[in-house]
Amino acid sequence: MALPRVATKPRPRARLAPSRRSVVIGLGLLAAAAAAYGVARGTSLFAIRSVQVVGAPAPVAAQVKRALRPLLGTSLVGLDGGAVLRRIDALPTVVSAGYDRAFPHTLRITVVPERPVAVLRQGGEAWLVSARGRLVARVGRADDASMARIWVSRSADVGGVGAFLAPDAGGVAARALAFARDFPTRIVTARFANGSLTFQLASGVSLRLGDGGAMPLKLAVARRALRVLPAGTTYLDVSLPGRPVSGSEALPAQSNPQVSSGG
Repeated sequence: MALPRVATKPRPRARLAPSRRSVVIGLGLLAAAAAAYGVARGTSLFAIRSVQVVGAPAPVAAQVKRALRPLLGTSLVGLDGGAVLRRIDALPTVVSAGYDRAFPHTLRITVVPERPVAVLRQGGEAWLVSARGRLVARVGRADDASMARIWVSRSADVGGVGAFLAPDAGGVAARALAFARDFPTRIVTARFANGSLTFQLASGVSLRLGDGGAMPLKLAVARRALRVLPAGTTYLDVSLPGRPVSGSEALPAQSNPQVSSGG
């Protein structure tokens, strides 16, 4: 026997639209937040009182702080991050930077500094050069005597502090020296001329590296070869790293007094 059907009432549909009360509360909270932001931005509640620099040596950190000094007293809330980074990026000693608001009163800067690898010499002038081939600062002739010297002709256009060197104006030599950071023998001078790079080593050996390509491989081959060179060897050629060549030859007379291992 069939059971009688029980009539069911349709369920009421859920209301998807917010109530008038919740809308009013939401608008009130939004207005309160906007007012609080305006107060924080316009008062000294979150004013920048100090700049903290992370990741840079003391001289570079001091440069960054000087560059950001005009921002002291301004609010962290309304800080223009783009303006902060532009001020730092303009420094020749900095590769890149980031910033963080350390409330209530500190602006924290994280810096990747340029890494000096050599001193560029042109006549009586000298500059500190970074691993990227950038002129970091002007220095005295005798400064950083432990660093390799890169010699360029007086006619080479090296630009000024902050400029990147052209390949034939020290750029190739600087980038090659970046790979030779832990080289077992001190590199006294580096020259790139006629498409060929040469390191003059403190041991008296002239290390010929050819063009600027495959530098990690060439230097690895040179490290191994230098350990077994016979006494009296004056040059080691690894321009073809698969076929290194060494030998002895009379050193050419120094026709240019600029080319020297001193200063």
